[in-house]
Amino acid sequence: MTHLSAPGAPATISPDPREPLSLLRRELGTGAEGLSGREADRRLTVHGPNEVQVKERTSISRELVQQLAHPLALLLWAAAALAFVAGIEVLGWAIIVVILVNAAFALLQERQAERAVETLARYVPEHAEVIRNGHQQTVEARTLVPGDLLLLEEGNKVPADARLTQGAIETDLSMLTGESAPAERVTGPAVQGLPLLQEPDLVFSGTTCTGGQAQAVVYATGNCTELGRIAALSQRTRREQSPLEQQVKRVAWLIAAAAVAMGAVFLVTGVAVGLPLTDALMFAIGLLVANVPEGLLPIITLALAVGVRSLARRGAVVKRLSAVETLGSTNVICTDKTGTLTQNKMRLQSLWTPGHGSEGGPWVKELARAAADCTTVTRDAEGRLRGDPTEIALVAGAAGLDVCPDLDARHAQRRTVYRFDPRLRMMSVVHPPDSEGDHLLLITKGAPEAILARTVTDPGMPADLTVREARAAADDMARHGMRVLAVATRELAPDALPGRREDAEAGLRLMGLVGLYDSPRPEVAAAVRRCHEAGVRVHIVTGDNGATAAAVAREVGIGEPALRVVPEAETVSDPELDELLASNSDTEIVFARSSPETKLKVADALRHHGQVVAMTGDGVNDAPALHRAHIGVAMGRSGTDVAREAATMVLTDDNFATIVTAIEAGRRVYDNVRKFIVYIFAHLTPEVVPFAVFALSGGAIPLPLTVLQILAIDLGTETLPALALGRERAEPGAMTRPPRKRSQGVISRDMLIRSWGYLGVVSAALAMSAFFYVLWRAGWQPGDPTGPGSALHDAYVTATTATFAGIVTCQIGTAFAARTDHASLREIGLLTNPLLLAGIAFEVVFTAILIYFPPVQGLFGTEALPLDVVLIILTFPVLVWGTDELRRHVRRRSGT
Repeated sequence: MTHLSAPGAPATISPDPREPLSLLRRELGTGAEGLSGREADRRLTVHGPNEVQVKERTSISRELVQQLAHPLALLLWAAAALAFVAGIEVLGWAIIVVILVNAAFALLQERQAERAVETLARYVPEHAEVIRNGHQQTVEARTLVPGDLLLLEEGNKVPADARLTQGAIETDLSMLTGESAPAERVTGPAVQGLPLLQEPDLVFSGTTCTGGQAQAVVYATGNCTELGRIAALSQRTRREQSPLEQQVKRVAWLIAAAAVAMGAVFLVTGVAVGLPLTDALMFAIGLLVANVPEGLLPIITLALAVGVRSLARRGAVVKRLSAVETLGSTNVICTDKTGTLTQNKMRLQSLWTPGHGSEGGPWVKELARAAADCTTVTRDAEGRLRGDPTEIALVAGAAGLDVCPDLDARHAQRRTVYRFDPRLRMMSVVHPPDSEGDHLLLITKGAPEAILARTVTDPGMPADLTVREARAAADDMARHGMRVLAVATRELAPDALPGRREDAEAGLRLMGLVGLYDSPRPEVAAAVRRCHEAGVRVHIVTGDNGATAAAVAREVGIGEPALRVVPEAETVSDPELDELLASNSDTEIVFARSSPETKLKVADALRHHGQVVAMTGDGVNDAPALHRAHIGVAMGRSGTDVAREAATMVLTDDNFATIVTAIEAGRRVYDNVRKFIVYIFAHLTPEVVPFAVFALSGGAIPLPLTVLQILAIDLGTETLPALALGRERAEPGAMTRPPRKRSQGVISRDMLIRSWGYLGVVSAALAMSAFFYVLWRAGWQPGDPTGPGSALHDAYVTATTATFAGIVTCQIGTAFAARTDHASLREIGLLTNPLLLAGIAFEVVFTAILIYFPPVQGLFGTEALPLDVVLIILTFPVLVWGTDELRRHVRRRSGT
């Protein structure tokens, strides 16, 4: 296998770590005394430091430039430039402030991909114990090279990928495999056909030694290790923009193109009908500013931030704001089993004894006690059990039957321990004779097939009857999702303990079988049912075996109506995976024995088929898949730092049900984003129409609205009500409708027709009627001068104020109308959104200050309104809401 070497150095070929140890030593050029110091230095030059290489981060200045070049920002830059050309510096600076605020919000997006790889580097320890020049010495871990002899013992973090040459240790491989139980690693020949991570004589960089002592020869360092390979996968998988980000950018370009086209057309028209150049520029600025929904990006950001805070209170920390919306379109969840669907707490579920089956009785207690005796579990100072989770379950189960041994006394009296050997798939202990006998007692536990192959039958019983019954019972337990262990014993003469292990673990008598079960979380079944109601499929991608995962899947409802199990997911090719995922949309799949590449392949295949994927994970091995999925979901309690950095969302409770809650919240946020987009876009029409009337009349009708008044509307009066619409409750039936298609835009044609062509037209008509009412009451005729010093100037300022106030009051009616797209306001309740009521109150107070507070009247071109004008304007909210309520009533009657 070719691996990366140091920059500028020739590529190196790493030997196969599974070849015979003598051959591996020869290829690595190392002996019992390790490498010489000079040879280690030479190899360091060739192979490079033992570090995970991190790509250079994208500079903050480059990201800032990208945000300032957003299409909406470009449109506002053009408006600011026109303002400075026209000599309106205050307006120009105001627009620039808007641009910078929007860019600041956008820069809140997380840069988690780079941090994930940086976190990987922290798994490599700073120092390592090695043998060089025939002596033990401590060196910097970054200076390790292939061929170094490592010394490992309990508490050490493994600094490089290595093969054991002496001794045996237990290692915590959870960061690579996701399995919580420590793995035995012993010196010996490789086992053919096993994945690399399951080889019983290999240890890997970043894992932790939890027990034992061993010597190992390093065969891979730096980016050539499993840790480095995963880092490379994480760096190659780039984050794509979420559907919301893509759609907002697409709509922004559409608005920009429309605004520029309209500005060009009306600018030419204005000049053609005799408008002065200054007025034509003012018109162009007004048209650009009116067409740009300045509040859209910050309000979307704030609404998503509200969704993030809401999810955090429910146990889901979302790191990227746009991911809240993406959750709403998720239609496939790929979940781990252990700790996510299950409680990650093994318990003794079933006991079976020969001749008695699962019946109770003294033989069951004897079996439970023997199983607890054959463990290495201890108690800490607080009395808590410490050790392998499987063995802790055996001891706790025996305690539940009142036959738990005294762990301290057992440990002190024990004669011999044959530790678990993954090749033999069993472990044994030898106890001294008890008060009733003078023989040593050997107790063995392990895989049923391994134990049964070493048992003998009691006299008078058919030779293979017990074996057949035991195998049938073991198969039945496995089908019910249990981990099955067989327990057997043998009496040994006190002075005749066999010298070899294989001789001791022979001629065993079967005591029975124990079934251990990691039960599902109680809330998962209901969560899976909600997924199915919402049209979301759930696949299990796990390192566990297929039978256990399938049993858990069926218990929680995954696989209804059809479940398919892929027992060796690592061997599935891309064409087979495509066929599997595309064959039946109702089939849910268990991908068993999955590797890091398998998870990544599944995520890629689902994306290829147009699915929006949420992928859970907790280990370092999950980082590339978490980064590649639309929504990477890491475990907050049991997960690694790398997984949490690579993920988009972190579950603080490691609970599958929280994912479903997040999907529901995502759908609600998506619906609410559409609501306030309708609300914001509905005001573009009444803001554009005054400038169109001004231009098309050739200046005979004075400008009914100023540019600063537009900014006051877009960034002042409409912001809080729009944000309040983002807090609306979920629409009825949000989790009973299927996920929306990825191609479905957050802004649809019906939305634009409703906002621009219906709510907008009604609002524009009402606002312009207020403008003309004030002018005509003052005796104005088209073409009459209204500039400073003219007789009609005060009436003109009052008329523009009426237009401004009219648009604001129309906003109130639009806010109530936008709360629902189909249902009536009575169904959702007039007062059920107190934040909206507070936002409207602020809107009214803010408008009153701009109209009646003298220090700001001159800046915004406003003047106090007469009572009759106020009374007319106060009817606008009811008229806007009433006409839309009538439209929705007609649609409900027609079934559209």
